[in-house]
Amino acid sequence: MVDLFELEQYCNALLGTADFDDYCPNGLQLDAGKREIRTVVSGVTASQALIEAAVQAEADLLLVHHGYFWRGEAAPLTGVRGRRIRTLITGGINLLAYHLPLDAHPELGNNRTLGDLLGIKQSRPLTQGLVWQGALDRETPADLAQRIAAALGREPLLIAAGDRPICRVGWCTGAAQGAIVEAAAAGLDAFISGEISESTTHLARELGIHYFAAGHHATERLGVQALGCHLAEKFDLNHQFIDDDNPV
Repeated sequence: MVDLFELEQYCNALLGTADFDDYCPNGLQLDAGKREIRTVVSGVTASQALIEAAVQAEADLLLVHHGYFWRGEAAPLTGVRGRRIRTLITGGINLLAYHLPLDAHPELGNNRTLGDLLGIKQSRPLTQGLVWQGALDRETPADLAQRIAAALGREPLLIAAGDRPICRVGWCTGAAQGAIVEAAAAGLDAFISGEISESTTHLARELGIHYFAAGHHATERLGVQALGCHLAEKFDLNHQFIDDDNPV
């Protein structure tokens, strides 16, 4: 068991939230009035289905990567968001959300854990930003596509740029398709992100870099699980990851 605000302070320090100018608030997004945390449910997005699953699991805390209060959104808690908030409050479930800090963390982050899952060697940040890089043993685009599919349980969309072998690969989870320009400028042979835009196809072909869209949800399932497991071990909590599947 741990106090809610002690847990938040620990996570904020661990993930270095003060170092990020994010699109949403990181940390405690909803205080449902329950201070003692024994059971944590983690998931990618605080959807209605995930919240209801957390209620069934008798969770005290829902830990997510995609929470609420995104920059530019309307403020009123009505409609879908109002229903989600109401379900959390009536279920006595606090909401803790970490976005960019959870992408970037060097041990628990989405990018680090995706690189580890894919078996990429010499995994490290490309620059001071969110893009990571690593090494492969001269794989073909088809080889890497198969590797991604086996790891994530989802076939990636491959935009091949010729028959260039892949020795150096970059990646950034989620909606990071625009970083393909940075990856190409660094001389990487391939780039992996979650989503793809119409323009990404043309950029990949014209920049001569293979591109893999592996799924926003699929590439961001790992960090929140790693953080949940870490918290469970440190504070002797019950932790369960619930996957509200999303094909995007």
